Amino acid sequence: MSKWAVIYSSVTGNTQMVAEAIAGAAEQADVFRVQEAPTDLSAYDIVAIGYWLRLGQPDPLTLQYLSQVENARVVFFQTHGAEVNSEHAITSFARAGYHLGKNCEILGTFGCQGKINPAMLEKRKNAPADDPHGGAAAIERWKKAASHPDEADLAAAAQMVANMERKLVMRKRYLAKKQKKVCQA
Repeated sequence: MSKWAVIYSSVTGNTQMVAEAIAGAAEQADVFRVQEAPTDLSAYDIVAIGYWLRLGQPDPLTLQYLSQVENARVVFFQTHGAEVNSEHAITSFARAGYHLGKNCEILGTFGCQGKINPAMLEKRKNAPADDPHGGAAAIERWKKAASHPDEADLAAAAQMVANMERKLVMRKRYLAKKQKKVCQA
């Protein structure tokens, strides 16, 4: 199994819960809050970086850290109030990747809903009807998000670790087979 660095930013505890599920599923893992995360990640096979969303991208502390991550195999995980497969959630993974430092490989992603910061809910409660973060649909989404991450989300985060480990094994086999063909030619 690979050695994992699990790095996260969390305000409400959502992303921390997912980080702990990921670390618990990895055979070897060190867990860091983003404020204390190392910039030299060469001791790790996989670097899992978790964050909450602000303005459709990782939170400010994570954005600042991402540019320092170089030469790493990265897995992103995020928590948010949006629907998991929404454009908002999916696009934020791309924005995170855009901010990574040099020579990083993104192995995979994991996202789940999470309860929204109560201060943000209060601020958005009286948003105008044309605001994408306001209205009846948003209130229903907030109610749904309030029960996450749940046990199924945490189990899926743990399963993601197994999926990434399998991906690395399969890639190693493929590259060895490819190299063998080159040597025989």
